[in-house]
This record gives sequence, C-alpha cells and structure tokens, in this order.
Amino acid sequence: MKSLIARLPYPSRPLQRVIGVAAVVTQAGIAVTGSVVRVTGSGLGCPTWPQCVPGSLVPVDHPEYHALNQWIEFGNRLFTGGVFVVAILAMLAAWRIKLAQPHRRRLVALAWTLPGGVVLQAVIGGITVLAKLEWWTVAIHFLATTPLIWLAVLLLQAFGEGEEKPRLLVSPPAHKTLIALVVAMWAVLAAGTVVTGAGPHGGDPSTHRLNAPIDVLAQAHGSLLVAYLLILAVFGLMLFRAGAPTRLWRTYGVVWAVAVAQGMLGSAQYALGVPEALVSFHVLGSAVVLIATAALWCAARDRGLAAEPESGRLPEPAASGSREVTPA
Repeated sequence: MKSLIARLPYPSRPLQRVIGVAAVVTQAGIAVTGSVVRVTGSGLGCPTWPQCVPGSLVPVDHPEYHALNQWIEFGNRLFTGGVFVVAILAMLAAWRIKLAQPHRRRLVALAWTLPGGVVLQAVIGGITVLAKLEWWTVAIHFLATTPLIWLAVLLLQAFGEGEEKPRLLVSPPAHKTLIALVVAMWAVLAAGTVVTGAGPHGGDPSTHRLNAPIDVLAQAHGSLLVAYLLILAVFGLMLFRAGAPTRLWRTYGVVWAVAVAQGMLGSAQYALGVPEALVSFHVLGSAVVLIATAALWCAARDRGLAAEPESGRLPEPAASGSREVTPA
C-alpha cells in the first residue's frame, strides 16, 4: 500500500486546502441533510439498513412509504458516501505528505479519524433506523457528527502548520477559559438534541417522542447558550488585557457573529412554532458555531508553518556508513 501511495503526486498547498475545506463542509453538510430527512418525515422512507427496503438497496414502489420520502432518505445515505470519499481523499493526501515528510505523524492521525468516523456514523445511522427513530438514537446520531466536524477543522489547520509542540498564544487562565467555552458549546449542542426529542419533528409521524415540557427544555437550551456567550465575553476580556494577535481577534469576532445569529435564529424558530425550514437552518447554524469555535481553538496556539519539500519526492536512502538521510 505504501508503494501505491508513493506513486501519487505530492498534493500542492492549494489542493491540501481544498481537501481540508471539503472535509469540513461535508462533515457539517451531513448533519444538515439529516435534519432535512427529519423535518420532512422521511426518516423511515428507507425502513431498513443497509438496504433501503427489504430486497433492494435503492427505493422501489412501496405501499407504505411515499416515493419522495424514500428518495430524501436515500439521498442522505448517498451523501454519506460522498462524505466518505472526501474523508478517504484527506487520508490519502495526509499519507502522501507523510511519506515525503516522516515527521508529519499528527496530520496522518487526524486524517485517519475521518473515514473511521464516517463508518461509525453509518452504523449508528443504521441502528437509528432499526430502532424506528427513537429520539435518543437520533440525538446520538447527531452528536456523533460533532467531533468529526471538529476534527475536520483541526485537519484543515494541520495541513498548513508544522509539528512543533503547540505554543499557546493566550495566558494559561485564558486557555482554561477557552476549554470551558468548548465544554459549554457541547452542552448547548446536547441540550438542543433533547429539545428536538420533545419537538414535533421526529422523522416519522409514528416515532415515539420524549415526554417532557418543550418550553422548559428550550429555556434550558437557551440558558446554556447564554452561558456560552458569557464565557466567550470573559475570554475576550482576557485577550484584550494580554494584547492578542490580529488573527486571533478576527476569529474571535467571527465566533461572536455566528453565535449571536444562531441564538436569534433559535428564538425565531421557537416563536414561530418550529417551522421545518428554520429547523434545518438552525442545525446548519449549530455546525457553523462548532466550526468557528474549533477555528478559535486552533487560532489560540501556534505550531509553526509546515515546511513543504519543493519536489514532494520521497527521501533517498542514506549512503552506506552515513548517519543522515538527505532529502532528494
């Protein structure tokens, strides 16, 4: 396998970035298409897994399932295949880079998490279908996507950075505050899945819903977002006192913008009775907040720049008796 990878052309910097961005977009996109499946009631359009209907991998005429619902669910499964292809491309690109630069082990480790994660997600998705879309399985299915989005952002960053020990660009107290921000973000996401479990969009009209007051759950979800914003404000004050670099400030501003927009969207969604379109936009907003927070995490540290070999060729074996390996 190594010899086959070595025959691939060395990925240029622009290509590395394209692959990294594609990984982020597809990992976030599968969460959005999953929400479309849910709000259109198409979750059991393909009632079995891995087949769509017993005896067929693709939708067929069926008296119990509308053709549109079948194709919406099947389209989501096809998109999962696209996510997997992008993950494989990221893994191949990282592996090829490591062959030319053996020290780039972290890059390869990050890249390998994506195809493995997609396979795990597919299995969780299958369990969700076989469990008839029980609300907690849908919650797990969504939450399992969030670390993959985070890792895709880290991979995008890793394509352009070195392998030095990370040097914090913020003070230790600010770093701890940033960790608290990340924890708060995942708490907001988890609370959102509970609100969804009690909400009207379960993926199928017959799906069992969480028997809990949705207004109380929504208030708890909103309170956690307020906590996230308060921690973000404290982090900003720490950056101001320490004189943070411009790049970190820019990323910080983006986080504020998307988090406030997401809060406004969530409030509008609740006030309007949870319309289907706003649900999917809210899921998209959740992914964008996650991406922005991951970018802030990356911007708060420095690993140096990646040193790319001009030729991209593999290192030549050292001459007999020599202790050094001279790159070609």
